[in-house]
Amino acid sequence: MSLNPSKVAPEPEPERKAEQEPGSEAQGPRPERESGQPAGPGPEPEPPSAAGQDWEPERSRAAGRSAEPPPGPEAPPPPPASQSENLWAPRPRCHTNCLEAPLSRAFRRLGRKVGAHPWIFLLLPVALTAILGTGLMYLPRDGEEDLEEEYTPIGSPAKAERRFVQGHFTANDSLVFSISRKSAEVPYASILVVSNFETLLEPDILEEISKVDDTVQALTVTQDNGTQIPYGEVCAKNQGSCVPPNPLLFSWKRNKGLNLRTITFPIYSLAGQIVSLANILGGTVLGESMGPSQLLLQAKAMRLQYYLETGEGEEKERSKAWMIHFLTKASSLEESLTLKKIQVVYFSSLSRQLEFEATSMTVIPLFHLAYLLIILFAIVSCYRCDCVRNKMWVAVFGVISVALAVVSGFGLMLYIGVPFVLIVANSPFLILGVGVDDMFIMISAWQKTSLMDNISERMSDVYSKVAVSITITTVTNVLAFYTGIMTSFRSVQYFCIYTGTTLLFCYFYNITCVGAFMALDGKREVVCLRWLKKPETPDQKCSSLKKSCCLPCNSLQDEYKADIHPMNLFFRDCFGPFLISTKSKIFVVLLYVSYIIASVYGCFHVQEGLDLRTLASDDSYITPYFNVEEDHFSTYGPSVMVIVTEALDYWDKNARQKLEKCLADFENSEYVDKNLTEFWLREYVKYMENLRQDINDKTAFLSNIPTFLMEFPLFAYDINVTSSQEIICSRAFIQTMGISSSTNKKLMLLQFRDMAEKCDVPLMVYNPALIYFDQYSAIVENTVRNVVVASAAMFIVSLLLIPHPLCSLWVTFAIASVIVGVTGFMAFWNVNLDSISMINLVICIGFSFDFSAHISYAFVSSSEPSVDRKAIEALYLLGYPVLQSAVSTIIGVSVLSAAKAYIFRTFFKIMFLVMVFGAAHGLIFIPVFLTFF
Repeated sequence: MSLNPSKVAPEPEPERKAEQEPGSEAQGPRPERESGQPAGPGPEPEPPSAAGQDWEPERSRAAGRSAEPPPGPEAPPPPPASQSENLWAPRPRCHTNCLEAPLSRAFRRLGRKVGAHPWIFLLLPVALTAILGTGLMYLPRDGEEDLEEEYTPIGSPAKAERRFVQGHFTANDSLVFSISRKSAEVPYASILVVSNFETLLEPDILEEISKVDDTVQALTVTQDNGTQIPYGEVCAKNQGSCVPPNPLLFSWKRNKGLNLRTITFPIYSLAGQIVSLANILGGTVLGESMGPSQLLLQAKAMRLQYYLETGEGEEKERSKAWMIHFLTKASSLEESLTLKKIQVVYFSSLSRQLEFEATSMTVIPLFHLAYLLIILFAIVSCYRCDCVRNKMWVAVFGVISVALAVVSGFGLMLYIGVPFVLIVANSPFLILGVGVDDMFIMISAWQKTSLMDNISERMSDVYSKVAVSITITTVTNVLAFYTGIMTSFRSVQYFCIYTGTTLLFCYFYNITCVGAFMALDGKREVVCLRWLKKPETPDQKCSSLKKSCCLPCNSLQDEYKADIHPMNLFFRDCFGPFLISTKSKIFVVLLYVSYIIASVYGCFHVQEGLDLRTLASDDSYITPYFNVEEDHFSTYGPSVMVIVTEALDYWDKNARQKLEKCLADFENSEYVDKNLTEFWLREYVKYMENLRQDINDKTAFLSNIPTFLMEFPLFAYDINVTSSQEIICSRAFIQTMGISSSTNKKLMLLQFRDMAEKCDVPLMVYNPALIYFDQYSAIVENTVRNVVVASAAMFIVSLLLIPHPLCSLWVTFAIASVIVGVTGFMAFWNVNLDSISMINLVICIGFSFDFSAHISYAFVSSSEPSVDRKAIEALYLLGYPVLQSAVSTIIGVSVLSAAKAYIFRTFFKIMFLVMVFGAAHGLIFIPVFLTFF
C-alpha cells in the first residue's frame, strides 16, 4: 500500500520561465495572482517544511483529486478558509527531516530528466524486463518439491536425531522388515476399508476385503520399454515373502475358520506370535479385559498397508512407477469389484507430492481474473469525463508495469537459483494489489500540476511530491518481507525473497517507465487542450464532438479549477463529523473493547502447525482418506524410539534401574500406552533368567547376546555392538496415543524431550513423524521473532522518515493491535498458525504501518484548533486513499477465495483480515482515540 505521508516542498527558487511545449502559445498568457505574485496555473508555492520546509499533509492517491488552485483574475472570490487552506498557517515542527528534504530534491531532479527524455526511461525498463524475463525458462515444470525440506524447520532437533539413528543403527532389513525401526518414511500404498455395517469382523465382509487385497497385489505396471513390474517384485519382503498388508486379514485368508469373536485389542496372540493391532483396526468397541488387552467386540475399519522397496536408483523408480499405477486403478476399485458391504479410500506416500504439484495449476486462471479486476479498478479510479485530465491509459500501463516487475523479479530470482516453491504462486496476487498503489499516488500528484507548465517541470513537481510517500511505503513493505528471511522455514524464506525483490522492481518501474508514460500522456494533454480551445468556424462540424469530450459539463473544464474527489468531500462533510460525535465515540470505544476481547480469546484457541493434507485441493482423493483416518484411526500415533545414545554398562544393576526408571516415566505419560512398549533389554533379562545365567556378570551378559539375537532376530536392529563387544547404543519403542490434535502433538514432543533430558542415562527420542511435529514448537517462536524484528524496523523507519515521537507511538500501538486481531480471528475462520499464515502476519506489519502512520501524522501536523477538527482534516486528506489502498489489495487477492486449496484460501483470508482491520484502525479507531489525548 502506498499513501502520501509527506510532501516536501521545493526550496524557494527564482521564478521559473515557462518552457512551453510546441504549440502551447494557444494556451494564452498567464494571469497573475491577486497578491501580485506571478500567477498562473502552476503549482502553488508550498509552505516551508521542517528544517526550513514545512510538511504538508496532502496525501491522496485518488486519481482526479488536485490541490485547490489559486483564483485567477476573473475567478469568483475564494470561499472561507478550509482545512487544506489552514495548512498555510505557521505551526511548530520537528526539525529532523534529514532524509525527507534530500530525497525530495533528488526525486525532483529525476522527474525533470524523465520528463525531458521519456522514451529512454520507458524503453530501458522494458528491455531490462526482456532480459531478466528469460530467467523464467528455469521455472520448474516437472520438478518435485521436497515438502519436508520446505515446510519443516531448518535445523530441527528431529533431523539431527534422524542422522544419529541412521549412523548408529543398521538399515539392512532384507531378512526381517519392521516399519517402526525405519529412520525415514518408507514408500507405501495404503487402503482404508470402512464397513457399511457395525463391524467388519464378519466372514462375508472379510471376503470383500480379500477381493480388494487380491486385486491390489495383482497389479502390474507395464513400462514404456515393455518391462512389467508386478507387486511381488517391488514389495518390502520379510524372509523372502511380501510383508502382509494386514496380519489379521492375512491369517484369516490362510485359516478362514479363525474365531473372530476371541480377538483381543490392541495385543493379539496370532499363531503363537504377539501382534499389535493398533493402527491396523479402527473404530473399535472393546469388551472385558483379558490381561494387557481387551476383548474386541467390533471394528468399523481396517488398514491395508502395502510397503515397497526402500532402495535407491532403479529400485526407487520401480516402486514409484507401481505406486502411480496403483493410484490410477484404486479410484475404480469399488465400482470394478461391485463392493456392497464396504467403502474404500486410498493413499500413497507419493500422493502428497503429486497432489501438491497439481494444486499449483489451479490458480493460473485465477491470476488472469485478478489481473482483469485490477485493470478495471484502476480504470474506474482514474477515469474522468474530462478528456484532458482522463488518466485511464496511464492507469492501465501502471498495471502493466506491475506485470513487468513480476517478470523481472521472478526471472532474476530464478537466474540466481532461488527455488520456486508452490507458496510463491501467491506472490503475484499480492504484488498486483500492492504494486499499483504508487501509480495512484503519482497520478494524483500529476493532476495537482498545471496544464500550462511544460512536461519537465510538471514531472519535477510530481516526483518531488511523491518522493517520501512511495519510498517510505516501499521501504516498510520490503523490510517486512525481508525480515521473513530470518524464519526457520525455507518456504517462507523463498516467498519473502521473491515478493520483497519484486516490490523493489515495482518501485523502480514506477519511477521510470510509469513516469515516462505519464510524461508522454502529458503531451497528449497539451494536444487535446489545444484542439479543444481552437476557435471554430461556422463551417466546422466538430462542436458536438468537442462537447462530448468534456462531458458532463459540455464545456471545457477550467484548468485552474480544483478537482476534488467526491469521496474526499464525503469524509470531510459526512463521515468525519459523524465519527467525532459523542455517541459515535462511545460506540467506537465499545467496539474496540469487543474487538480486543474477541481477538485475545481467539489467540488462545488458534491451532498451530501445517496439516499436510491441506496442501492438496479440496476435491483430492486424499481428503476422504485423511477424514477416515481421523475418524477411525486417531487413537494411536506413531511408535517412538527411545534411544540410549552412549555406551552403558547394561549388566550393571544400578545402570539398568536408572534406565528402567526413565522408561517407566515415559510409560506413565498420558500420551503412551504402556502395554505396547517394546524393549530388547527386558526380553533379554527374561531370556537370561530362563537360562539361569547371571545377568549382572559382564562376561555372561555379552556372551549370550548372539544366541539371543538368533532367537529374536528383530532385536538385532536395536543393539549396536562393536567388534570389541561394547554396546555403544540401543533403543526401545513406546506406542503413542491421544495425539490427534496439533496441540497434543506439540505437548507430547516437548514432554518426551524433557524426560529424555532429565534422565540420568543419555536418551534421545525419534520417529520420522517428529520431523513434522517440530513445526508445532517452532512456529510460535519464529512468528514472534519475525514480528518483533519487523516491528522494530518499522519503528525506526517511522522515526527517520516521519519524525514525530507521538506518531511513532501510535504506529506501534496500531501494529500490535492489528496483529492481535488478525491472529485471534484466524481461530474463528479455521486458519492455523503455520508457515503460510506466518508470512501474512509479517506482511500485516507493513500494512499496519502504512494505515496508521499517515493518519496519525496528519492529525499531529494539523493546524486546526480542536482535536475534533484535526481528526476531520486527517480523514479528509487520507480517508479515501486508505480506503482505496485496502480495496485494491483485497481485489488483488480476492480471487484466491475461489481456490480449491487451503494454501491459497488461507492467503486470502488473512490478507482480508489485515486489510479490514488495518483500514478500521486508520479510519475509525485511531482518529477517535487521538481526540482523547
